[in-house]
Amino acid sequence: MLKYCSIGSGSSGNCHYIGYKDTNILVDAGLSGKRITTGLDDINVDMENIKGIFITHEHSDHIKGAGIISRKYDIPIFANVKTWCAMKDKLGDIKDSNMKVFENDRSYSLGDLIIRPFSISHDASDAVGYNFYAENEKMSIATDIGTITDNIRRHLYKSKLVVLESNYDPNMLMMGSYPYSLKKRVMSDTGHLSNEDAAKFCIDLVKEGTERILLAHLSKENNFPELAYETSKSILTQNDIIIGQDIKLDVLLREEVSDIYNVK
Repeated sequence: MLKYCSIGSGSSGNCHYIGYKDTNILVDAGLSGKRITTGLDDINVDMENIKGIFITHEHSDHIKGAGIISRKYDIPIFANVKTWCAMKDKLGDIKDSNMKVFENDRSYSLGDLIIRPFSISHDASDAVGYNFYAENEKMSIATDIGTITDNIRRHLYKSKLVVLESNYDPNMLMMGSYPYSLKKRVMSDTGHLSNEDAAKFCIDLVKEGTERILLAHLSKENNFPELAYETSKSILTQNDIIIGQDIKLDVLLREEVSDIYNVK
């Protein structure tokens, strides 16, 4: 069965673990190399067994530890051309053989996994989300999404497990200390997804077969886990969707390694 674990998720750093049979990968490495290694140790995964790091986009909270890990453990890094151009200087020296390039919206095989990067709406060079397939199972990751596009819908529907951004509460954002230009950026179609917008999309996901949703990439300044959870719970309940019965809902935390979630 597919396995998922968050090593850390939030505006200050992100790293996801995906495993199936003998294939183990990371999606993003926006934490320190030490913290990622320790997090994997907590779930009994050896960094030596990681077959690749798949990057969503070049912002520091997604690539901070990628270069260090690649050099120390000889692990390939996968990204599209525009992301490579934007992040190469930030990563330091990477072996040519470990610089892997993919095209968006195409499927690739790595060991026992099928991996499909898909285009999303974010103010990066060419940001992506990911689908993961193993046998008849599918799970997906979509964070840093300013708006839910038709392409995102197509790729997330029929996923049994979805890691979905629930970044900010609009009231907290507007009352907070961010300069107006940054507030405007966060709320834009190429910024981040609010709790309410994430919750509304959760309704569609449930109708399209999703069994578990993990709310992710919460802002440190403009959100907190209980608020993200309660917003989604309230909107789902208002639409006659029962938490724990029709959908399992959790929030991924910034400083904690999550449970291991099995997709079966």
